[in-house]
Amino acid sequence: MRRRILTLAVAAAAAGALAVPSAVPASAGIPASAVAPARSAPAARIAVHFDLTRGQLPENITLGPDGTAYLTFAAARQVAAVDPAGRTRVLATLAAPADGGVATPVLGFALTSGIVRTDDGTIYVLYASGDAASTGLYRIPPGQKPRRIAALPADGLPNGLALDPTSRTFYVTDSVRGTISTVPLAGGPARVWSSASALAPTGFLGVNGVKVRGGAVWATNLDQGTLLRIPLRAGRPGAVEVRATGLVGIDDFAFAPDGRVVAALNGPNTVVDIDPDGRTRTLLTGADGLQNPTSVAVRGHTVLVASAAYVTATDPNLIVATLRHR
Repeated sequence: MRRRILTLAVAAAAAGALAVPSAVPASAGIPASAVAPARSAPAARIAVHFDLTRGQLPENITLGPDGTAYLTFAAARQVAAVDPAGRTRVLATLAAPADGGVATPVLGFALTSGIVRTDDGTIYVLYASGDAASTGLYRIPPGQKPRRIAALPADGLPNGLALDPTSRTFYVTDSVRGTISTVPLAGGPARVWSSASALAPTGFLGVNGVKVRGGAVWATNLDQGTLLRIPLRAGRPGAVEVRATGLVGIDDFAFAPDGRVVAALNGPNTVVDIDPDGRTRTLLTGADGLQNPTSVAVRGHTVLVASAAYVTATDPNLIVATLRHR
């Protein structure tokens, strides 16, 4: 496992009780200089420390109605639940690649990535193994084992996962292939929905996080440092709108109730928020305990930040903070 963690750290380096809030898109073309150093959140606290040596590197997060955080542990191929008291329970472990030596492109190891939880308690998770027999989207009903419901390209890197409940459709980002694909909630073939150039990688990983909100699919591009909005036109993608730029190492994000976007900037060890009018501010930094933040979840004015420690290789953790009113 140590070898796999170090592999992840090298790959990431090439790119350059629980909660914190998220928000809505920023306006077009926000330059890096717009990211103000002023903090708009109080000092955070580390709610949970995870075990680096066991591959417990939290990659993605979603919340249950009782405040339980559901996480994917990237290097352990696991899905876990962290209750409001901070107790961690592993719910499922995805099978190792068939020959034991297959690895995902770029990263060099199998990992669990995007996660969604539906109202009935079913968890859906992405698994990138580099193996055609196991790479894909998995369904995990409560108390049951994972079952693949959609195969995804083994030479890609399925990363972000979002569900549009209205159309009962999943949107899946592939950070290596630079695409967003759709999969029916019931399962079935994945179909490329968009392969716009704004989604492409430029050296490491392209399109990353994804959400569905306000008649559009929102996504980030890690290499290009952008926040994107793609209108839904009768299920088809409209023209890509670049809503923010200069966001170095942007990973996943979430929406806050007031319309702000809260985003994790992995390499810089920073969490920022972006107003609908384009103002971007620093919320949290490494001084708050961030260790390569990968994803955020927001409920009310509380934000949860998952830190995978990909490069710091010190303390993967879950941080909680409170978002202040603007």
